[in-house]
Amino acid sequence: MSILPCLLLLFSASMKLAVPLMDEKMLAPMKEGFGHMGLPLGLALGLGLLELGCTLVYIIPRTAVLGAILLTGYLGGAILCHLRVGDPYYTQALLGVVLWGGLYLRDPRLRALIPLRG
Repeated sequence: MSILPCLLLLFSASMKLAVPLMDEKMLAPMKEGFGHMGLPLGLALGLGLLELGCTLVYIIPRTAVLGAILLTGYLGGAILCHLRVGDPYYTQALLGVVLWGGLYLRDPRLRALIPLRG
């Protein structure tokens, strides 16, 4: 359950990190997307590094809870950006739920902290 959101986040981070290497034709959709959100394209590299770092912290089993907390904050910012421009934000919210669900299933410490009762 943790693999899909990690792959999506790693792909998203890699696209942001590749912005300085893109030619003008490949850069056009990124400019349009960032412009629609009201963000300068110059933030892409920093956002990509932040996203990559948080995802890597989530992937490491010993730091996965911290990674989930950091990614929750990152996704909260993404939700706010989408709300601000009137776009749907369900994908980002669902991604956060799946991140925590995957962590819940793979980390017995989290299951002990938040037991589900039937």
